[in-house]
Amino acid sequence: MKHVIEELEKRRENARLGGGQARIDAQHKRGKLTARERIELLMDDGSFEEFDMFVEHRATEFGMEKTKIPGDGVVTGWGTINGRVVYVFAKDFTVFGGSLSETHAKKMTKIQDMALKNRAPIIGLFDAGGARIQEGVDALGGYGEVFTRNVLASGVIPQISLIMGPCAGGDVYSPAMTDFIFMVKDTSYMFVTGPDVVKTVTNETVTAEELGGAKVHTTKSSIADRAYENDVEALLQMRRLMDFLPSNNIDGVPELPTRDSADRLDPSLDTLIPDNPNKPYDIKELIHKVVDEGDFFEIQDAYAKNIVVGFARMEGHTVGIVANQPMVLAGVLDSDASRKAARFVRFCDCFEIPIVTFVDVPGFLPGTAQEYGGLIKHGAKLLFAYAEATVPKVTCITRKAYGGAYDVMSSKHIRGDVNYAWPTAEIAVMGAKGAAEIIYRSELSDPEKIKGRVDEYQRRFANPFVAAERGYIDEVILPRATRMRICRALNMLRNKTVENPWKKHDNIPL
Repeated sequence: MKHVIEELEKRRENARLGGGQARIDAQHKRGKLTARERIELLMDDGSFEEFDMFVEHRATEFGMEKTKIPGDGVVTGWGTINGRVVYVFAKDFTVFGGSLSETHAKKMTKIQDMALKNRAPIIGLFDAGGARIQEGVDALGGYGEVFTRNVLASGVIPQISLIMGPCAGGDVYSPAMTDFIFMVKDTSYMFVTGPDVVKTVTNETVTAEELGGAKVHTTKSSIADRAYENDVEALLQMRRLMDFLPSNNIDGVPELPTRDSADRLDPSLDTLIPDNPNKPYDIKELIHKVVDEGDFFEIQDAYAKNIVVGFARMEGHTVGIVANQPMVLAGVLDSDASRKAARFVRFCDCFEIPIVTFVDVPGFLPGTAQEYGGLIKHGAKLLFAYAEATVPKVTCITRKAYGGAYDVMSSKHIRGDVNYAWPTAEIAVMGAKGAAEIIYRSELSDPEKIKGRVDEYQRRFANPFVAAERGYIDEVILPRATRMRICRALNMLRNKTVENPWKKHDNIPL
């Protein structure tokens, strides 16, 4: 028996070495951890159990039968993060550059199937060069199997992708269909075709970083949700994110103990809104002062900064936060902000995460660039997302809520459950000046008369009371009591049940 155990340990040690010590050292020199080192950091100590450690490829073309490495370029298994079961796969760049083969894909689909059957989140750590060219269509077929499972798991279990090195060709489409994508600055990149192909086809000269680096995907393309300085920070932040997310679409949001009282008042919020209605303020200050212990995990913080989205907790329960940001473009809604918020709202609705919306929006961004870019359909995405969502929705209007943007931002008219307003709220079709100039166009030649009309409109409509008179606002609240009122509303809505009309699926304006 002893020699059998020794043989097992020898095989395990060989498998753990992946592509060998020289390639592990090369990985470290690039500032990157190996696949197993990453999993060790991500999972609770000693919790990871690896599957298919000894799997090898079966390819025989191009001399591949002479080179076989246990594991075949991907480490798969399960473990716990802060005590909750999570499935994981990590591409091993030291083995065939992490490229995907038929057996490599089967290891991935096996773990995807297990995650779906057991209703637990799955995290993919990507560091690979794409399909294994020597296997041809077998590798492509493997990608298709992985993609199919991404689609079937969507909205059932959280799927998270962490790009920690190259991610090219077919490898990019699996992360693209997951719920969140995170990258590591300077060492990770994503693109369908690399710089050499781009040079050949379009004659553009571009580096891998310029083509698909973390900065590009977090600020321009919106492909990635956040970027981190190094592997360690990225993995630790994934552990933090998992504390906010439910395990599946049935279990409900996790609850963490908190010492932050639900009845806490914050008098500083009474002076958050400037006296000048055109002066900005930072909506994140409001978010941090309202949520549990000021803990806010922002999503897509570097993209479409005129809207803020992310996860927080109220009385220990996860909530999704959506908020206009007056510091950027006065908080106006444009195409990018609408898409960003719509995707986030739909994620929250998939996983029964209540949505808290803070509104200070002067309208939609005007101009040919926006109209030609499809603002109508992009704005409709956010409207659609809020209207179809059946989770508890609590809205608080802090200042401006003008025009169609008022409707879109989780208003009572699109099934907002509890809608509050601060005394500083202005709910109207448009700003007082623009409205007066349209209504009293014949008096434009008299500046004094128009000024009086503006003041008149301001007094009548630049407040929350007209909407409150009609029941569109449930209550005008004191800013200092915002946390208390939202906590009470969420408690009241905890057993909310709404069913949309039966359909195979909706047809959101993509």
